[in-house]
Amino acid sequence: MVVLAASIISKSGKALISRQFVDMSRIRIEGYLAAFPKLVGTGKQHTYVETENVRYVYQPIESLYLLLVTNRQSNILEDLETLRLLSKLVPEYSFSLDEEGVCRTAFELIFAFDEVISLGHKENVTVAQVKQYCEMESHEEKLHKLVLQSKINETKDVMKRKASEIDKSKIERNRGEKGGFMSLQSMGSGRMDTGFGSDTNLSSLGGSGSGFGPSTDVDSFSTKSKGRPAASATGPPKGLGMKLGKTQRTNQFLESLKAEGEVIVEDVRPSIGQSKPAAPPPTDPVTLTVEEKINVTLKRDGGVSNFNVQGTLSLQILKQEDGLIQVQIETSGNPAIHFNTHPNINKELFSNENILGLKEPSRPFPANQSGDGVSLLRWRMQSADESILPLTINCWPSVSGNETYVNIEYENPAQTDLQNVVIFVPLPALKEAPRIQQIDGEWRYDSRNSVLEWSIVLIDNSNRSGSLEFVVPAADPDVFFPISARFTASRTFSDLKVANILPLKGGSPPKFSQRTLLATENYQVV
Repeated sequence: MVVLAASIISKSGKALISRQFVDMSRIRIEGYLAAFPKLVGTGKQHTYVETENVRYVYQPIESLYLLLVTNRQSNILEDLETLRLLSKLVPEYSFSLDEEGVCRTAFELIFAFDEVISLGHKENVTVAQVKQYCEMESHEEKLHKLVLQSKINETKDVMKRKASEIDKSKIERNRGEKGGFMSLQSMGSGRMDTGFGSDTNLSSLGGSGSGFGPSTDVDSFSTKSKGRPAASATGPPKGLGMKLGKTQRTNQFLESLKAEGEVIVEDVRPSIGQSKPAAPPPTDPVTLTVEEKINVTLKRDGGVSNFNVQGTLSLQILKQEDGLIQVQIETSGNPAIHFNTHPNINKELFSNENILGLKEPSRPFPANQSGDGVSLLRWRMQSADESILPLTINCWPSVSGNETYVNIEYENPAQTDLQNVVIFVPLPALKEAPRIQQIDGEWRYDSRNSVLEWSIVLIDNSNRSGSLEFVVPAADPDVFFPISARFTASRTFSDLKVANILPLKGGSPPKFSQRTLLATENYQVV
């Protein structure tokens, strides 16, 4: 047999792809293809048409025709066998059997046709062999990738081992420091948790009534850690500094891996939730930080499965002489919010006058604490009221033919301004990015994790609601869940504000500043 050409054409006569296998003019081939739609009749049982010069062997594929043009002397049985093999290859490379899907994978289909037919004659190959030849799999390449992956895994193990050694050495050093009385300055800059010491703790350490000692009490004031612990102000012992760093060669290797897109352990972060942005170092003598973290689980059909808010008020003092103070606060008075003070705070004073002060006013608050300082007050709130949610997300996937249309909309019921909003939508495994039909904001496709990231820089009165519509190949609607989100806001649920700083030693109160942040810890639609 001699196959002159293989082609995929639409039923309207448009040639989508065409491959010529013998030496023949292009005009002649195009003439054969143009004549084919006029020769195909309706209601016929056979799938070939003969003319004076050539034979058309074809097979309908949904709205398309897979067509072989051969000479009349070729064996019709071999023609049909070749056509059958090509019909099995087309779905392997084209994810949708329509004009758009075939045009997108035109090159892959032509290469596959070349592996089946050579110089007009059929090759003795199977579908699996054709795919293997087209993919050009190499044993040496696989071996090289395995060696590279083993080196990456070994480097990660070394990193974990070094980090474990560093943590152990710091724990041993802190244990040694607990044996004697430490100055307040070294306590404030160390890694270990610090707290207000009771009379028993102070007397046992030999300290005076104006100082604070380390405490192992569960309810002691704890220093918040942001990322990796801050280094001690006194400096690590000699001989330990070299262990904290990596060699130049290791750094270069890790940088090259990051440049190639490899995710290193220290760079991995969860897609849901949000790490608190690093706050600038305090410049005022007294800084108070109000932070709330919100955990929300919404049902895809509506309703709230979980709504939990946890808040903390922290105090940071730069100089010890400014520690003899009390903090007067204001709250929204919401009965759903339950406050809990530290055991060393005067609970009666807080209940009656909303003032945070020590049980023993002669003792100052500690200074130079790392992170946001010491935690004075904590609170929590649970609710099932959707109207107070900062963000609601509705997802509507619908399958139509070989495609899935996904409509997602967000709303801001609480009328609270949100910053840096990112909505993460999981997608099925795709060969290319989804087709965006309409979007309010920006989008990014994370092909490594198969996630669509929808970003809105600011949600305010101008865009309390927005929508996104995209199209992907047909998929199960459950694939697009759970949808997660992260954002920040400058307004909290407690509306807690610092009204005033009251000095206990007389004189004018020290200058103070307040930071307020609402951030997501886990925000999902399941």
